[in-house]
Amino acid sequence: MAANNRRMSGKKGAQVGSGGQRRKGLEGKGPTPPAEMRKGHKKNRVANAKAKQAVRRPVARGRGGRSSSELVVGRNPVVEALREGVPANTLYVQQFIDNDERVREALQLAGERGGIHLMEAPRPELDRMTNGLNHQGLVLQVPPYEYAHPEDLTAAAYDEGADPLIVALDGVTDPRNLGAVVRSVSAFGGHGVVVPERRSAGMTAGAWKTSAGTAARTPVARATNLTRTLEAYKKAGITVVGLAADGEVELGELGALGGPVVIVVGSEGKGLSRLVGETCDYRVRIPMPGGAESLNAGVAAGIVLYEAARRRS
Repeated sequence: MAANNRRMSGKKGAQVGSGGQRRKGLEGKGPTPPAEMRKGHKKNRVANAKAKQAVRRPVARGRGGRSSSELVVGRNPVVEALREGVPANTLYVQQFIDNDERVREALQLAGERGGIHLMEAPRPELDRMTNGLNHQGLVLQVPPYEYAHPEDLTAAAYDEGADPLIVALDGVTDPRNLGAVVRSVSAFGGHGVVVPERRSAGMTAGAWKTSAGTAARTPVARATNLTRTLEAYKKAGITVVGLAADGEVELGELGALGGPVVIVVGSEGKGLSRLVGETCDYRVRIPMPGGAESLNAGVAAGIVLYEAARRRS
């Protein structure tokens, strides 16, 4: 009997006065949290890093808003962008890259300009950044463009004591045309370019290159609704002139170019949209003795800007 008691005393069981702690322990601590919420887990560290980046990301300051950042990919495009003064904040260089003449020139140009961070990255990382494009070991990051507000262009003109001379683009989707227009506006003393927020070319690296550096001193404004923006310009006493192949007035006959004016240029194929055309005070045609049906946006804007500058001189 004593031996039997000893065997029984060796068994483990609930202790008197435990208060149900063993039962509570069996209840568990609820469902396992997701990996992103578990401290020390890799996904938790990644989520925290993304959150910190979001906090550090600058907020758009200009009333016209900001574009998204852009990547220029490939050795020749990167070198050309750096030569043309396209804004950039980071040059990514692949680890163990073949150091040819273009790579050396890209590194030299980035170093001479200053303000461009040089980052070495493994090839898989560059593949991920560029979605598998043929980057050839060089990737240039272009920062978001700070758009002006349409009212800023007229304000700048009046601050100079000048009548506003502005170009608005309607349905122009090629960034090179936008860059060419910016260059012409700068050359003929204009005060800026207005583009719609949607279905329009923006200030990409291609537009910067075509502008030949003039985009640094000629503002581009972005309008939420181009028709309403043109109506606001008209209420402010500015004449709105639309270019159209079948325009009622010939360019040489238009006296309004000597005063405050907005020149509206449509796409090469479709011209001005209906609502924009109806908003214009005048629809003007450029005489073309050679018989061409239309001109691209950059050439058309340059011709009218020259005529406006000639009358103002």
